[in-house]
Amino acid sequence: MHAVDIITKKRDGSPLTSEEIEFFIRGYTHGSIPDYQAAAWCMAVYFQGMTEPETVALTLAMAHSGEVLDLHDIAPRIADKHSSGGVGDKTTLVIAPLVAACGVPVAKMSGRALGFSGGTLDKLESIPGFRADLSVDEFRKALADCGVVVSGQTANLAPADGKLYALRDVTGTVASVPLIASSIMSKKIAGGADAIVLDVKVGHGAFMETEAQAANLARTMTSIGRGVGRHVAAVISDMSQPLGQAVGNAVEVREAIETLRGGGPADFLEHCLVIAGCMIMLAGKSQSEQRAAQLLREKLASGAALAKFRDWIAAQGGDTAVIDNPDLLPKAPLIETVPSPQTGFVAAINARAFGYAVVSLGGGREKKGAPIDHRVGIVLGPKVGAWVEKGQPLFTIHAGDDSRLNPCDIARGLPLERTARGRASSGSRHHPGFRTNLNTLPPHTPHVPRMAWRPFSVTICSRPSTERCSRQRMQ
Repeated sequence: MHAVDIITKKRDGSPLTSEEIEFFIRGYTHGSIPDYQAAAWCMAVYFQGMTEPETVALTLAMAHSGEVLDLHDIAPRIADKHSSGGVGDKTTLVIAPLVAACGVPVAKMSGRALGFSGGTLDKLESIPGFRADLSVDEFRKALADCGVVVSGQTANLAPADGKLYALRDVTGTVASVPLIASSIMSKKIAGGADAIVLDVKVGHGAFMETEAQAANLARTMTSIGRGVGRHVAAVISDMSQPLGQAVGNAVEVREAIETLRGGGPADFLEHCLVIAGCMIMLAGKSQSEQRAAQLLREKLASGAALAKFRDWIAAQGGDTAVIDNPDLLPKAPLIETVPSPQTGFVAAINARAFGYAVVSLGGGREKKGAPIDHRVGIVLGPKVGAWVEKGQPLFTIHAGDDSRLNPCDIARGLPLERTARGRASSGSRHHPGFRTNLNTLPPHTPHVPRMAWRPFSVTICSRPSTERCSRQRMQ
């Protein structure tokens, strides 16, 4: 077989055999197939898609590109969760210790920032000393010692996915259902989890922008999981605005700690309880949603979840002093608040634009393997539906230096003016990376054009938005 023949075959829309997929993945993992050919193959898959047998074959090829863990000598059932990617999604930092505090061990292989979506490992590495590059023996020991472990792919665990994951981030091939599904499920299979809850995000801040796309991804992943004997459930959750208030790395760790202490944003806490509840039910620890929610709230209130978080961070080399004093986390030297230039309701928040904004600040990657600035981020104030007064803070920017902040300068209280064609007028303030779009019209007003260009948007309207979170559970 030849790599170029496999690329051409998929480019032309023909299904690949399991042998061809295994050959390509093995070659890329071992280095005989270079990045540029793998990038071409990913782009062919992006445009042509994959059949279900192809997707299953890709998943298994990536899972078996390294060692597949059997953790049953540590516990009879291991739980895991995975998010398909969102903005402000720091749920693992709360869910993993919370579920473990309920007596269900959590073993998770996570990824790094992907496009506009933040990465769990990047967030955790905001904690001084935290190690995400665990060997298999270290992975097993951490799980046995404290019941929680979160690690990146190692040379022995799903190494093919580790390489493809980084490549997709910088080649415009992230939002592909077969590539997302196989990436997620290969890590779950290799990581040894028995009970897996999939958090499939939908909305402007997700790779899946419609419920139909999200449902397709959820069905694909649950089918793969059940086909290899795992207990799998999927939750489709709203990502039309960032989850919680913080978007970044250290700022999200701080918010997760606040939540484990009994505070934190209400929407973030609710989401964590839903996913954690599914995990302990799937693991057989609870028979009803009501009992699961009660048990989880008890572990939060008693401090057991926070204590488990402390044990987990210590087990992976992190400085637990940040738990008692979050001010020890990396802090940006430049902090700037953007106020609302008018009074009204927050009608919309462009979640994807906030994600890309953090990338521009240095909190994400624009090139494969680029370093992350853990200090930077954005912290939101009011969320969709909230009433704001003129001058009230909308969000706060945490920047590392002027060279990052200035190209992404945000309009300070100046609404864009509307012309007859619905575009920003020449008198409006222009900024290359950000723009605040403030509109006095109610959301969804018929026959009224929206701003033609709004890469960074907090929309203020005269009426509250009627949009609500859409969530459905797929068992």
